[in-house]
Amino acid sequence: MKKPLIIFIIVLVVILILPAAGFFGWFFEEKKPMNIVILDKTVHSMDRVKHRALTWVLANDRFVKENKRKYYLRKDYYGFYPIKPLRSKQFRINDFRLVELPALSENNDAVYYADTYGVFFNDWYQGINKSRRSRKLFGGLNNNDYLLLVEMKKKNKLIILEYNTIDYPSTAYDRFKLEGLLGFKTTGWTGQYYASLDPANENLPPWVVDLYKKKTREDWSFTKAGIVLLKGENEILVLEEGTHLENALPFIVSNEETVEKYGVVPRVAFDKKFNIIEARDNRVISNFELNTTEEGELLLDKHFLTNEFPAVIANQGDLRTAYFSGDFATSNIPPWTASFGSLNILKRLLYNEADPNDTRRFFWLYYRPILTGILNDYYLEKELELE
Repeated sequence: MKKPLIIFIIVLVVILILPAAGFFGWFFEEKKPMNIVILDKTVHSMDRVKHRALTWVLANDRFVKENKRKYYLRKDYYGFYPIKPLRSKQFRINDFRLVELPALSENNDAVYYADTYGVFFNDWYQGINKSRRSRKLFGGLNNNDYLLLVEMKKKNKLIILEYNTIDYPSTAYDRFKLEGLLGFKTTGWTGQYYASLDPANENLPPWVVDLYKKKTREDWSFTKAGIVLLKGENEILVLEEGTHLENALPFIVSNEETVEKYGVVPRVAFDKKFNIIEARDNRVISNFELNTTEEGELLLDKHFLTNEFPAVIANQGDLRTAYFSGDFATSNIPPWTASFGSLNILKRLLYNEADPNDTRRFFWLYYRPILTGILNDYYLEKELELE
């Protein structure tokens, strides 16, 4: 048999056997029952990308509902539900009702608010002018969302929230209540990395450019990579690579204790939305770091901001309340791959380990290990309490 043919057969066998071995290894792992309330109000399509990373981690690490069934991406959440066919633009809302809160807090072990921003008119209906923000169809933290957190906290259950839980379009009053409950403070500033600040970039909303022109009375002259910082609908800052930033990508930086406890890498690039908060009474698990130049630091300082701020915080003590100050659960990872444990072996083929700017590293080297660490710690503690 010729050598190239032998090599081809070996590669083919590896390709076929590793996924099969990974699946059977995953299938026979012990399931971990944990009832989790998932909230996602920002669902523009059937893909449910805003909580996809969360359900992938739950499936891959064998967390299931009390009935031993897995969490389904398309139905096991509260929030906004598009109705097929998508072109009809019909939808329904699955929201918390006040009368349900006592039972929800009693029968569930944890809550994860993946995205509360919501769905807006211009985002939902096609062919609408996107040059400005439009009215909200559904979204923002409401009083029932807050009251469920109150009940879960009273029962010392696990609470995980993501970056926009207390930001626009949530009201100032709801934000104030939540800050008091969880002991941290938002500055009101949110940020987003853009690979290009050129107005021709379709990922850059036209209303951002219009807002900048209106507030500064200057032309939009930015074309390189950069970060746009917004505070509500009134303030905007633009940090451009080369002028304000040495590297436009934000990084999540973790100290030695966090690296050792959760198995995350010390430094990983992040290219999604984030907000700027003050930890106050909470413990900082990791920080965001902006690679500013001297000019960039001066610009931030004028608005009472710094280039380092919390990325993940948790309450002191039992760490049963955590806040992810970024859009962590958004992902396009195929849900079915969660059943193949071999991906944990082959994951290094899915990103460039030698490139610190490769943002694909975030899911594998930060989000997945820190979320599984938090969930497993809580699961083991609950198991011990039941003994």
